[in-house]
Amino acid sequence: MMTYVILIVTVVVSIACFNNYSLFNKLSCNPYRMVHSREWYRIISHGFVHADWTHLIVNMFTFLSFGLYVENQFVAWGFGSSSFLILYFGGMVAASVYDVWKYRNNQYYSSIGASGAVSAVLFTAIFLHPWDKIYFFAIVPIPGIVFGFIYLLYCQYMAKRDGDNINHNAHFYGAVFGLIFPVLLEPRLLQMFIQQLLRH
Repeated sequence: MMTYVILIVTVVVSIACFNNYSLFNKLSCNPYRMVHSREWYRIISHGFVHADWTHLIVNMFTFLSFGLYVENQFVAWGFGSSSFLILYFGGMVAASVYDVWKYRNNQYYSSIGASGAVSAVLFTAIFLHPWDKIYFFAIVPIPGIVFGFIYLLYCQYMAKRDGDNINHNAHFYGAVFGLIFPVLLEPRLLQMFIQQLLRH
């Protein structure tokens, strides 16, 4: 399954980068180098790099929790694992585009982590079953659609504050991509989503 492959590769690369600043720097999303040196591979490679164990574990735990479900659902509906790969890496790219444009002339800005891609997978899971419970802080169960709404508002609020070294824009745009992607695969899923919202 692609979920396991992505997870294993991400863990291996992240661990390799923990004590190798040269590799860490080469793989990070640095808009200045992407635009001015044409190092466009960074828009994907940065998603395999994490700052520390906590960053890596939180992202990969969330990814595993929802990735297997979404991938299995895609396969069951005949979309195939390739669609799951497009969701994951498409979310990674969508999460980075705004920052690449905004920081294209700032040689000191860089970003790492799979948060944008993981947000895309999480929000596709919410789209598919909006009333399923998500455990907020792993303790408080709330409906996925409610969690999603709060999450998006929080991302926008924190992005405007801009002071905690977390790329909230990546979380937001990755999440939005995850909500849109299922409809791009199969437009009729939008009707299913609306029906689930009204049925509750």
